[in-house]
Amino acid sequence: MNIKELNDKLKFELLTKCPDSEIKKAYTSDLLSDVMGNAPDDSVLITIQAHKNTIAVASLAGINAIILCNNRKAPEDMLPAAESECIAILQTGLNQFDASVTVARALDLCS
Repeated sequence: MNIKELNDKLKFELLTKCPDSEIKKAYTSDLLSDVMGNAPDDSVLITIQAHKNTIAVASLAGINAIILCNNRKAPEDMLPAAESECIAILQTGLNQFDASVTVARALDLCS
């Protein structure tokens, strides 16, 4: 499923472009070294880490989208960095657990 299709199901706030990137898995973490070592390619990262370094880590890890939880706002320098790497940024008021469950259901990862 691509980012646009995923967000149509989630109804989160999409802050950047790149709606055609593929999302196959999800990963939830706030420890960026954990994300670098364990997040799968073509995934969405569910986190509260709202800063430019999250983009660099996502790029290295092959992550195509980041969901910022708990109403965390993306700082001004995060959005251009995300767009230059074609990483979508979404925001939600949900906490990480609820966002993770919602994403897992939308991606049909629950069995």
